[in-house]
Amino acid sequence: MGDPAQLGREFADARAEVHESLKTVAVAAGVSAAYLQKLERGQVETPSPRILRALGAHLNIPYRRLMELAGYEVPARANAIQGALGRTLATASLSQSEERAVAAFVEHLVDRRAGSRRRAR
Repeated sequence: MGDPAQLGREFADARAEVHESLKTVAVAAGVSAAYLQKLERGQVETPSPRILRALGAHLNIPYRRLMELAGYEVPARANAIQGALGRTLATASLSQSEERAVAAFVEHLVDRRAGSRRRAR
């Protein structure tokens, strides 16, 4: 089961960090400001993954984290960080905003690699 209140805090904190209004973020993510406000208040039990992805992309919050907070099952394999990256992250003591930035960068690299594979076909 997800934690709508914690999910809401995540969105509200990230929005405050980028100094954007409810309306600005909502428009960018393709949702209404009223819906985003309900999300931030923890009043949405099961937000759609599409909305989580759009909001996460705009607010630089890892999609995986949002899915977990919303109560969606996330494969365990994806939670394990191994190798040099895992060792670095385990000792880095990053702030929440730095963690979001690193996660967004990694997602960007994965998306770029996937795009390169599609173009190569």
